[in-house]
Formats: sequence, structure tokens, C-alpha cells
Amino acid sequence: MNYSDEKVKRAGKVVQSFIDISKAITRYTKLNADSLGLSLPQMGILNMVSCNPDISPKEIVEKLSLPKSTVSINVDELVKSELIERKASETDRREVKLKVTEKGMDLVKKSCDNALSYKAMISALEEVTEDEVNALLSLHEKILADLK
Repeated sequence: MNYSDEKVKRAGKVVQSFIDISKAITRYTKLNADSLGLSLPQMGILNMVSCNPDISPKEIVEKLSLPKSTVSINVDELVKSELIERKASETDRREVKLKVTEKGMDLVKKSCDNALSYKAMISALEEVTEDEVNALLSLHEKILADLK
């Protein structure tokens, strides 16, 4: 790769921009998780289960792109903390389905109320027009489709 090539430099700037924005959003999301006594994966799993009752750990692995071991360990912790519960699938007793408990729903609500990453993004977009946001989202979709 020729790093003095202008196309490579431009690609590098775009990649670095995505990395920087992702780090900033992750930092806010981690603060939210920390304030609830959860790890980032635990908060993601809890939110995923709350939006998808009867989801299986395998589906969480796929949807959150987390390693199976990470999901397994964090589901165990969430069950132990009484935030989610496991139940056998009615159609296949070998499959486990997850459901958020009442205690877990209280944390989900607090997480939504706190939502620091969303609040930060809302603030950052205050000076951006609706057309600019739509153009940004359109560009993101195009880039993502081309990357796939």
C-alpha cells in the first residue's frame, strides 16, 4: 500500500474518523453502563433481551456480534443478578430463551433515561441541518453496502 497516494490518505482519514466517533460513543455508553453497575456487554445483552423477549443466547451472539463465550459469561452474571431469567423453549427443550425480569426492566428504564450517548449525539447534531443528517446517513449506508 502506498501511503503517500492521495486515495489512501483520504481512506485513512475516513477510517480514523469512524474510529474516533465510535470511541466517543462507546465512552458515553460505558459511562451509562457503569452508572448502572453493568459492563458494556451486560448492558447490550440486557437491552437486546428487553427488546426481543424469548431471544436465545445464540441470537444475541449474532445480533451483537459478540463472541459466544462473552455472551455466555455475561448472561450467567445477569441471571445471577436476577436481571434476566432463562427458560426452556416450548418448541425445543434443548434451546434456552431469555426474558428480562422486573428488576431488569427497572435498569433498562434507567438506561434509557440516562442514554448518555444519545444525549451527546443530540447535542452534537444541534448545529447540523436535517438535510446534512440525511446526507450523512445516506453516505453511511452507501459506504457500508460497498464494504460488505
